[in-house]
Amino acid sequence: MTLPDTVTVSADYPVPGKMKAWVLGDPGEITLSEKPVPAPGRAEVLVRIDAVAICATDLEIIHHGPPAQIQGGDPFNKNFTPGHEYMGTVVALGQGVDEYEIGERVTVEIHAGCGQCKRCRQGMYTSCHNYGKNYGDVDKGHRANGFTTDGGFAEYAVNNINTLVHVDDNMSDEEATLVVTAGTAMYGLTELGGLVAGESVVVTGPGPIGLMGVAVAKALGAQPVILTGTRDNRLEIGKQLGADHVINVRREDAVEKVRELNGGKGVDYVLECAGAPNGVNEAALMVNRGGKICLAAFPGNSPEVDVAYLVRNNIYLYGIRGEGRAATHRAEAFMRQKRFDATLIHTHTFDMGDLQEALRYARDRVGDAIKVVVKNKHAEARRVAAE
Repeated sequence: MTLPDTVTVSADYPVPGKMKAWVLGDPGEITLSEKPVPAPGRAEVLVRIDAVAICATDLEIIHHGPPAQIQGGDPFNKNFTPGHEYMGTVVALGQGVDEYEIGERVTVEIHAGCGQCKRCRQGMYTSCHNYGKNYGDVDKGHRANGFTTDGGFAEYAVNNINTLVHVDDNMSDEEATLVVTAGTAMYGLTELGGLVAGESVVVTGPGPIGLMGVAVAKALGAQPVILTGTRDNRLEIGKQLGADHVINVRREDAVEKVRELNGGKGVDYVLECAGAPNGVNEAALMVNRGGKICLAAFPGNSPEVDVAYLVRNNIYLYGIRGEGRAATHRAEAFMRQKRFDATLIHTHTFDMGDLQEALRYARDRVGDAIKVVVKNKHAEARRVAAE
């Protein structure tokens, strides 16, 4: 495939016509295939993907489908490439792009809303009313890479310039893939109260988003920051990322301990990242009256919630999707300033050709995997050349 004349390229970063990409077939079936390299349109760039982290949502999409939505339905057997937490190098500019230059390292947000619906005009592009309507005669301009359009388990991807975040040269490829995870945590805290200096925060669940939630909350000045979970080694990482207290819920009553640690009155915010069956009700018992709860996890079922308790105690409940309101830019700034060490959650790296094994490590937590990253060979070649 030859890129259109409206696309700017450079001899320093030659763009091939074809690329390797993993394609989703039946549920749980993903195979390495060949696809044409996509061409960027107006306000878009072509990103050479250097590294991509595996998210629990990728596993959900590969095995069950939602929240991916391709051509109005499930993503199976539609030549769809998943993967969304990627970073890379800008190698081609679409028409009208002067905000970025070829050769710049970037990490990406997932969502580029349609830009014309009510929510997009409010800046809530992760709640775009035209989600998934980006195909055929119903193309509304919406993109969510790895969800409604092809994602990062490939060599190249097209991104709207609104989804790009500059990456500091001192940041490794692996660390850059974690900006999205930190951005999701940042978005949750933004919706709960923004600047949380001096406010008390509980984070439930020491997975990638929970651990980044601890780091971001502490960087924002929260006091105290309390992390709950079931695995001591993860809780220890939470301490390294700034948790003032950790609670192993297998050994202690989390609600009682949280109230004890905060003077008996509960905390101001709970960032619920565990998706536990009774997570909402326990979070409600942890916050003080008028407190706020952010739900950042997908529960496996629909648990019963004590709505009366929420109402009686004037408790606010928020759900977030992705890393909205440009939270990735703020997260990257914190990481650039070394306000916390996001690399603590990166545990394993694989070659892109070994994606199936990398997915197994992430799914089964082999070697206590937290964040598993896959890299394209050209990224390693670039690193060696730089040395």
